Amino acid sequence: MRSRPDVLVLGGGGVLGEAWMMGVLAGIEDATGFDLRDCDYYVGTSAGSIVAAHLAAGQSPRRPSSFDADEEPSSASNGARPVDGLAAAGVAAARRAGAWALAAAATFAPLALGLAAPGGAVARAVLLRRLPRPSQTLADLHRNIERLAPSFDGRLRIAAVDRRNGRRVVFGSPRSPRASVADAVAASCTVPWLFAPVSIGGREYVDGGVWSPTNLDAAPAGRDTHVLCLNPTASIQGSSGLLAVVRGVSRTAVSVEALALRRRGAAVQMLAPSVDCAEAMGTNFMDREPRGRVLAAGYRQGLAFVTESARVAPRPPQPSLPRPRP
Repeated sequence: MRSRPDVLVLGGGGVLGEAWMMGVLAGIEDATGFDLRDCDYYVGTSAGSIVAAHLAAGQSPRRPSSFDADEEPSSASNGARPVDGLAAAGVAAARRAGAWALAAAATFAPLALGLAAPGGAVARAVLLRRLPRPSQTLADLHRNIERLAPSFDGRLRIAAVDRRNGRRVVFGSPRSPRASVADAVAASCTVPWLFAPVSIGGREYVDGGVWSPTNLDAAPAGRDTHVLCLNPTASIQGSSGLLAVVRGVSRTAVSVEALALRRRGAAVQMLAPSVDCAEAMGTNFMDREPRGRVLAAGYRQGLAFVTESARVAPRPPQPSLPRPRP
């Protein structure tokens, strides 16, 4: 990696996806000397919205040395723990649902991009309205994000889905509904079959992953923009059945969105969990127990990613030297 990304796109992936992304970003920082708090834009979806808000609030990515695998992580110097609200609220529900909680995401596979897919939005809205309304909320996560005091300063984008019409809303983008960052993050993390919708401006919103695993196409990117996209769900384990469907949906959706950005002239780098990271994460992304191991594995992957990027990056053209005269 020869330059700091202009835009970081951070996808959904539950408690363990958040830990993996934190580790990867910390590894990239330590290998390059870049400060990823200085990126021009952040686009966050679900767990990625937590990481994006963390960076936009001026907090560095967590590092493995910041906590022992058996202890609770500290996500900020002021003691706030943004992920804990998601972990505490989701762990019981995810254990009850098991792999089906992840597999249900396949129901909401994006059929196309944004407003070009009105039929998909209608079908999505119908499915959302038919789901039972859970009573559990992400109030703790909301309070923890508030403690970080991030703001929509023009750099931060948080994806969620309007429950009534099934369309994506990107909070923080021009002409988006007014919302606090804490409200937007809570909405983006509200998996609709696990948590109650979040009300903002009289409308109800749910997880941005209902639209897309990363919402990469929402990145403010044009010609010569360097975009780095982290997609935790692209390496979900399971070679058959519904988990394979989820993995396929994740990879396909993000590939289509990356193509849309590349057509705008952006340079897009994609990163999914390595084999080691995927093994550490398993299939229950809401399981808080392996967070320390996942963070450490992500950190190692971030270091390796920088090394590999430098190895395969094309060398800049060298000036031709004049040929010696015979």
